[in-house]
Amino acid sequence: MDTAALVDLVQRYKADPESVYATWFVGGPERLKAFRSIRRGVKDTVDAIVAGKFGNDFKGSPLEVVLEAITEQKQVFEGAAHAFYWKPKLRIPDIYENESNQRRFGAFLSGCLAANSEDQVLAEMSRLAETQIKGLGPAVANIIYFLHPTVVCPFNTAILNGFNALFADRKKLGSWKTYLEMREVILRSNAEVQEHLSKDLGAFAGLLFEIGSGRMPLPGGPGEASQELKVKAERAAHLRHDKVVADAREESDHTRIQHWLIRIGRALHYDVHVARNDRHLSCCGEAFSMLTVADLPATDWPSDVRDTVGLIDVVWLDRASHAFVAAFEIEKSTSIFSGILRLEDLARSIPSCGCDLFIVAPGARERDVVRQLVRPAFRGELGGIPMAYILFEDLDEHGESVCKLGEDKAILRRITRRVDSASAPADPPKRPDAGQGASPAG
Repeated sequence: MDTAALVDLVQRYKADPESVYATWFVGGPERLKAFRSIRRGVKDTVDAIVAGKFGNDFKGSPLEVVLEAITEQKQVFEGAAHAFYWKPKLRIPDIYENESNQRRFGAFLSGCLAANSEDQVLAEMSRLAETQIKGLGPAVANIIYFLHPTVVCPFNTAILNGFNALFADRKKLGSWKTYLEMREVILRSNAEVQEHLSKDLGAFAGLLFEIGSGRMPLPGGPGEASQELKVKAERAAHLRHDKVVADAREESDHTRIQHWLIRIGRALHYDVHVARNDRHLSCCGEAFSMLTVADLPATDWPSDVRDTVGLIDVVWLDRASHAFVAAFEIEKSTSIFSGILRLEDLARSIPSCGCDLFIVAPGARERDVVRQLVRPAFRGELGGIPMAYILFEDLDEHGESVCKLGEDKAILRRITRRVDSASAPADPPKRPDAGQGASPAG
């Protein structure tokens, strides 16, 4: 395909309101939020391997946390975790019971974390390929993409199929050699259309995904003449539409809960800051920009920490001292792990932190919240800083009463839940009764 035709294809891809480009790549802050949390998760994985605490199964390992955060990044990464599930009968991927391979994998991740050039990343990938660890193939690229998005392209079956269709090739799945050859072609092609797309290879990977999943047949190719491919494309488009509608519903729920937390914070006489990407939103006829402060208080934090804290969904600030009072991460469907890490960044950046930290989630996700909060990685790691959670349903039911009856953040104890056991309970904890003081708030 010549450059002009590729540019036309890119423009068609970008103009589609339900494309991966529109719904994931530029569709909201969640993609940007994921980068720091996934980097942190990769570091935790390396540290666990070095300390001999990685474990001998995918389940419960720090790698599982990383892949959870990745697979929640919309369609392109659905199924990204499958390649890392431990399959005992096949002994793949051979990084759970083979300590030597585990250390090699850890060295690879560590090298990619430390790399600051394309050559260094490629050298690490080549070294990993040379080890020939059974079952550990180029699916690893889905992790490294979040460390080096302009160097490494995501990889899965649909992306490979899209590549073969676009470039009339027959490359096969599972080969490092195949992936590195694909990457070179993708880099050169992306350079031709970069001014229309992005230097970030996730955008081009999304285009290949759309082609490979059958949702975006190539113009003039057999896809438009083939009834079978036409049916496949229509089915893919229908499924995508349903997903976009569901995502829009979730965004609406997220905005509604954010509005509750803004209203309650203001009713308790706090200044409120919302994630910088959300200041343009409104709910019930009220613009967030009119209800919240534009900037966080001045701090001496590193720029990356300040950027991360600036993406926390809602923060309450003392109006006189500008001290951080409470912070809330709303997790309707995105990674609870990522939200916890953003709160942790805030807590660790404030000496003698007195800021209460809350995950806010629907009741259907309560078990997921509890499971994350009891992870060894988070229990006790915050040096006594309490972290609790609030359910959407309790905010909807009691929000008005909290606004009317509360004098300060202590009122949140009426709707707050926390996890006190050392392991996830069979049933999530019940909300404490008024007066018990089981909540960290206050």
